[in-house]
Amino acid sequence: MKNIDTHFLLRALKRGDINSLEKLYKLYYSKLYWFSKKFDSVTMESDDFVQQTFLKLWDNRNQLKDNVSLDQQIFVICKNLIINQLKREAKTSAHFKEADLSEEEEMQEVEIENCNLKELRDVIDNLPPKRKNIFLLHKIENLTYDEISKSLGISKKTIANHIYLAHNYIKEILCKP
Repeated sequence: MKNIDTHFLLRALKRGDINSLEKLYKLYYSKLYWFSKKFDSVTMESDDFVQQTFLKLWDNRNQLKDNVSLDQQIFVICKNLIINQLKREAKTSAHFKEADLSEEEEMQEVEIENCNLKELRDVIDNLPPKRKNIFLLHKIENLTYDEISKSLGISKKTIANHIYLAHNYIKEILCKP
C-alpha cells in the first residue's frame, strides 16, 4: 500500500473506524508474523504477538502519531510486546532456578546436620574470611542472596558460588566415611 493509503487508514483508525483496523490487519499480518517468528518465546506464538499488537493498536488508537509512519508505529508496538514477554519469561526462569538452588541447599543442610556441631564450627572457622562471612550471613543470620549482595556489593552468583564451595568444603571435611 502507498504511504497515502496508510495515512488515510491511520486517520480512520483514530476516528474509531473498525474497517480500517481490518484493512491494516490484512496488510500487516504476515509482516508482523514473520517479524515475531525471529524471537524465541516459550509461552507465546507469533500469532499471539500479532493479535496482541492489533488489540493494543485499537485500544491505543488515540495515541497514534500523524507525523510518524504507521508502519513504524505498528512494528514498535509488536517489538515492545515481544520484549516485555521475553523479560517476563526470563524472570520466571530465574525464579525457578533460584527455587531449584534452594532445594539443593536444603539437601546440603540435612547432610551437614548429621555431622558433629563442634567440628562444624571448627571447619567454618577455617573457611577463607570472605566465604566464611557470606556463609554465616546466609546460614546463621538468614539473609537472602539479594540482601547479602546489596550489603557486600557483590553479585548473587558470587554469593551462590561461595556458599556452594563452603558446603562442599564442610561436607568433604566432616562427612568423610
